[in-house]
Amino acid sequence: MRSTVRLRILIMCGVLVAAGVGGWQLLPSDEGRTDPISVGTTDAITSLDPAGAYDAGSWAMYSNIFQSLMTFKPGFTTPVPDAAESCKFVGSRLTTYQCTLRDDLSFANGRKVTAEDVKYSFERMLRIKTDVGPKALFPTLKSVTSQDRTVTFHLSGRDATFPLKVATGAGSIVDKDQYPADKLRTGFGVDGSGPYVLKEYKEGESARLEPNPTYKGAITRTGGPVVVKYYGQSAELADAWKAKDVQVTHRQLPPEFISTLDVKDGTRVTEAESAEIRNLNFNVRPGRPLADKAVRQAVAAVLDRPAITTGAYKDTVEPLYSLIPQGFVGHSTAFFDADPTPSAKKAKKLLKDAGVATPVKFTFGYRADATYGAETAEIKRQLEATGLFEVEAVEVKWTEFQKEYAKGTYDAYTVGWLPDFPDSDSFTAPLVGTGNTLHNGFSNKRIDTLIASTQQFSDRSQAASDFKAIQDEVAEDVPLVPLWQKKDYVLAAEAVDGSQYLTDGTGIWRLWELDWI
Repeated sequence: MRSTVRLRILIMCGVLVAAGVGGWQLLPSDEGRTDPISVGTTDAITSLDPAGAYDAGSWAMYSNIFQSLMTFKPGFTTPVPDAAESCKFVGSRLTTYQCTLRDDLSFANGRKVTAEDVKYSFERMLRIKTDVGPKALFPTLKSVTSQDRTVTFHLSGRDATFPLKVATGAGSIVDKDQYPADKLRTGFGVDGSGPYVLKEYKEGESARLEPNPTYKGAITRTGGPVVVKYYGQSAELADAWKAKDVQVTHRQLPPEFISTLDVKDGTRVTEAESAEIRNLNFNVRPGRPLADKAVRQAVAAVLDRPAITTGAYKDTVEPLYSLIPQGFVGHSTAFFDADPTPSAKKAKKLLKDAGVATPVKFTFGYRADATYGAETAEIKRQLEATGLFEVEAVEVKWTEFQKEYAKGTYDAYTVGWLPDFPDSDSFTAPLVGTGNTLHNGFSNKRIDTLIASTQQFSDRSQAASDFKAIQDEVAEDVPLVPLWQKKDYVLAAEAVDGSQYLTDGTGIWRLWELDWI
């Protein structure tokens, strides 16, 4: 999921089984402070309609106001039922997945949640297929049927990761009477059955959430009301924290702020390994400067990751040399193996042998932010210092940037990536599969075959060799260049409890864990 306390999660290998059934009605917290806890973030909501967004900020909100059939408990990588009473694969082919819906669910507006709503939610998401929507997450989903309380997903091929995908924001269940079948819902209205109700939303500014008294599912208890405050720049979030305008911060504080953080004032800080990565992505559409593989390989040969991580990021991130980050099945160092040290000499030879005239001129888009600006300036400096490239950097606000790179406006662009679910597949199919979420025009039949092969194993350790082969192929074809893997930080005021459970790498943003002490 595009750009986490991320507690380090070791990807658990084993059969993906829906553990546990049933659930509990949401219970309010004990009596105490009733004023809302303010949570600050630089992640933005691009759409309140689950069919129209595939980004961290939007999905963070979805996990609070919508329900999916399945969800993740803190610290666990096997999904458990939420809106579902139970879910399972039918037979051993992993091509039919069936869920029985709970019989006691209702949307916050009072209407009963039905299996037809679930079917409708998936079908409209596939039908609308917006450029920035989550359709690309379900390449194997052929059709959905419903009968009584049973929902059946029919897949075109084996997909052991399907239960994890159902547990993401892409599986959000909407009220079929309130969401148009063939277009996105306009305005700021929301009709979900999640643990919170969206009481007020000011676009780009704030979202006020209050506990949903009718919620029933996997969550057993919640804190009180929460106000999420959105900031356009990381420096603005840091200023809000210093001014005590927010009691919790999550994504993204400036690296220099983190590197000099003083916690003597009672601030609760959770630092953890993270699955967040950042890539330099290439537009490989025909006729574009980076459509030539030799040009992409030359860029990869020049990049000096440590200079980026120590400069722009003050060592708050670590160099990444593979598509799949550390801690996930199949992680390798394919890009380091190909280019152990930056080499302008190798880049020059690659371009000369391919008959490419230099300097190669291309546009480089990035999200407006001081840190990303420093990162872009360093990459531009490295490339242009060779005399082989001429880079035009283009700074764009996030909501516009996301739409523009999907349209192919930029030749190269940097995007952060958070896994949609805790599995290596979340870094392969969405990023380098045909029809990927980056919309860069990249397609490689061998990679597609390998991706399909990884999805057939319920024991995910058996997919390790295929994941490594994918990374080798990516390092050769270079549709993107991995830059770094991030450590994550959640800051919380001394009076706030539960911040250590806010996020853990499963894509769920657990605002309900926050409460006043």
